[in-house]
Amino acid sequence: MTSKDPRRWWALTAMSLAVFLVAVDGTVLSLATPSIVKDLQPTASQVLWIGDIYSFVLAGLLITMGNLGDRVGRKRLLLIGGTAFALISIPAAYSTSAEQLIAFRALMGVAGATLMPSTLALMRSTFSDPVERSFAIGVWSAMGAAGAAAGPLFGGILLQHFWWGSVFLVNVPIMALVFLIGMPSLRESRDPNPGTLDVLSVGLSLVGIIGVVYAVKELAIEGMATQYVVVGVMGVIAATWFVRRQLVLDHPLVDVRLFRSGPFSGAVLATMLAVFGLAGSVFFFSQYLQFIKGLEPLQAGLFQLPATVAALVAALVAGNMMRRLGRGPVVAGGLLAIGVGMAGIALVLDSTVYLAFAIPLFLIGAGDGLALTIASDTVLAVAPKDRAGAASAVSETGYELGTALGIALLGSILTAVYQATLRLPDGLPAEVARAAEQSPGEAFEAMAGLPPAFATSLTDAVHVAFTDALQMTTWAGAAVLILGAGAAWRLLPGKNAAVNEMVGH
Repeated sequence: MTSKDPRRWWALTAMSLAVFLVAVDGTVLSLATPSIVKDLQPTASQVLWIGDIYSFVLAGLLITMGNLGDRVGRKRLLLIGGTAFALISIPAAYSTSAEQLIAFRALMGVAGATLMPSTLALMRSTFSDPVERSFAIGVWSAMGAAGAAAGPLFGGILLQHFWWGSVFLVNVPIMALVFLIGMPSLRESRDPNPGTLDVLSVGLSLVGIIGVVYAVKELAIEGMATQYVVVGVMGVIAATWFVRRQLVLDHPLVDVRLFRSGPFSGAVLATMLAVFGLAGSVFFFSQYLQFIKGLEPLQAGLFQLPATVAALVAALVAGNMMRRLGRGPVVAGGLLAIGVGMAGIALVLDSTVYLAFAIPLFLIGAGDGLALTIASDTVLAVAPKDRAGAASAVSETGYELGTALGIALLGSILTAVYQATLRLPDGLPAEVARAAEQSPGEAFEAMAGLPPAFATSLTDAVHVAFTDALQMTTWAGAAVLILGAGAAWRLLPGKNAAVNEMVGH
């Protein structure tokens, strides 16, 4: 497909719709979580698994799926995976238990892992002109950033009129549209000499990523339990073995030598951190707006609209800013904006003035749009053309790992601080006390039959504990993002340094 071919813009539409939907699915459950808690009555640990199993599985399989796309064809994998994604969404919507929902979310992660590396890799073969490709990646990133930021708004609109399963059913018509547009407009591309797919590397990448993240999440909630330490050690061993194996394979799953490039490493780090901040902020702030502020799902989604709008606009102007200022300053500025925005949220949680929240939310969305767009463009600029799928998969693994870690690590801090600071009123029934210690959602569910005085005291205690916990969590996230901004500034090139020169092309 040449840069003159008008089909390229239809192809961009299909790719952007696909990434929008995958990004929405990463955060849309943030608003549906209270409804799911009421309906399926999951434990506190199951609530986190419902939120992040999708991203865990996605992160674990992205590298494999990126390589598979290089071999069987990126268009073919995109369309097959998109169809599977839509079909699995149907039983997920009608889950009758937390275990069922977690299982279907995991399967959606398997299918979703085919979409993001395929779309980013196809971008390189679809747009040969660097300026056009930069604009196209801006649109693609804008849809991804807007999708992640719009998840709560999207969910709020659906939950205002339908039950929580509707957030899954909406995947079906959107994926049908991707198929109808993508089938005639996307041009197939693949690695002409892919070699064999190393099955052991596939297993090691999956065990390494999921094992480490699972252990971190559970250790933060449950403490130094032996089984979680063992899982974490197994994950580290698998990840180390994976890296060492890639260095000796003729056709590695990931060319880990790419990480010797400052721009490539900086781009992957920036992607991970940008989504870490956004996912952590959106997932828990949405619960705060409903549990503590008492907003309806649609109101909570609209409350966060500044982040959605800012992400969309920032992604579209990011390419122009990159050409003026350089990759490093723009990405570092984006990460710094997310960190400052999170710190701002921590400072204003008790405020009743909407503008006090709108400004930090705007900063979070704008920073996310800038950092993700330039990071994605950098990965494609650095990677060899025939390995675009595998390199894109590394970038997208950073994206999904950032989402999973944002929910898992920040969620673990939130749970730990909430449980440590919760001061329950004396005389509370034991079963209500146990529920309240798990999460605010379970507390409000359990207090339904309590006398008014008890209910009021418990509500006040939950409000104070959850607000304190969210404040500590957002401070922690802000610190990570601000430190990450400094690392991105050092790793990514400035105004007068070309990426190709930086990696020795």
